Amino acid sequence: MPIHTLNATQALLRLADFDCVIDARSEDEYALDHLFGALNWPTLHNAERAHIGTLYKQVSAFEARKHGAVVAARNIAAHIEREIIGKPKHWRALLYCWRGGQRSGALATVLGAIGFQITLIEGGYKAWRAALLADLPAQAARLRYRVLCGPTGSGKTRLLQALAAQGAQVLDLEALACHRSSVLGHVPGRPQPSQKAFDSHIWHALRHFDPARPVFLESESKKVGNLHLPDALVEAMRASPCTDLQLATAERVELLLQDYDYFVQDPAFFCRRLHALTQACGKSVVEHWIELVQRGQTAAVVEQLLRRHYDPLYAQSMARHFSRFAQTRDCVVLHDRSAASLQAAARRLLEQA
Repeated sequence: MPIHTLNATQALLRLADFDCVIDARSEDEYALDHLFGALNWPTLHNAERAHIGTLYKQVSAFEARKHGAVVAARNIAAHIEREIIGKPKHWRALLYCWRGGQRSGALATVLGAIGFQITLIEGGYKAWRAALLADLPAQAARLRYRVLCGPTGSGKTRLLQALAAQGAQVLDLEALACHRSSVLGHVPGRPQPSQKAFDSHIWHALRHFDPARPVFLESESKKVGNLHLPDALVEAMRASPCTDLQLATAERVELLLQDYDYFVQDPAFFCRRLHALTQACGKSVVEHWIELVQRGQTAAVVEQLLRRHYDPLYAQSMARHFSRFAQTRDCVVLHDRSAASLQAAARRLLEQA
């Protein structure tokens, strides 16, 4: 059966036409980023790709292709035996590799010869990435947003979760970035994705939202941890209506102690992370906080962090970046941090949407 091709822009629009998307690159390339939902069927595994690349540079392209063909044929046979035997004839797959199409082309040739409907992305992942970045501004601009504002610990993330539970459209950027968007926001055991993967997750989320309904998200800066938000999304977010979420300081402290429980359970780790605030807050202040943590007074440190660092920083950021916050904002006052309060706030926001 003939092998079809799509350019990357066409592939963006037609992902739903395929039963399967297959990434023929190595495991490391796939881990860095891949089409959302793609399966990894390496034509060359990591070490094999490195070996063939060395042959190409140090010996010749001809020798590299000969040895590469042996390894690729073996791997393709394993993929067919493992994944293809039970597939019906009408199964359709979209394939890609890095750029040149040799790895995905080899896999496509065999699958097409079997009789499956196979389509290749012209230019591979590199072209896909360029098309995705070009499409991101349009995806961001076609939606309307409601921005949840409020100082650290006011419950913005929990309110997003309550909204999602009630069927709202929610873009949780911190969840996508695996980071809580502050100097102390690193989550132990959860490394951040690559910038490319982060962009892909955002694009995938945006394209599935209904423009007739609002998208709720938090007031973020341009970066979440080490990852940059798309400029078009930042601009749209900062020009959108704001909801000012307010919660008493004592409740905010307790909420943060719950959400950052790993600091409570591991005071030494908390103390190491506090050193990151030395430049912003001063050496003597940070040393005092570390002493309090070591004495078991973590709640007092959290309260001082809010008062001396996070709250002033938040006020400055909102004044500088969110033009509509001071002019037109809805205010939601939570009675406490309970699930009932958050659910009631979510219902109110949805009724107003």
